[in-house]
Amino acid sequence: MGLAPIVAHQGGWDEILLVVAPLAIIGGLLWLANRRVTAQLENELRADGAIEATETDVDQGSRHPGDDGQD
Repeated sequence: MGLAPIVAHQGGWDEILLVVAPLAIIGGLLWLANRRVTAQLENELRADGAIEATETDVDQGSRHPGDDGQD
């Protein structure tokens, strides 16, 4: 029979997973993309000399004061 009897009508948790799982995946991908873009922009600014690199910035990926992510 396979997986069908396990996921069919189990008190609603299976329907919740059908909504939560895709949202979690999309949220995770957006978080990863934002992290990569932020790191790339910081690297470009460091290369241009606009900001100075510190170990704290590199290790923790911290944001600078006033950087609210909106352009």
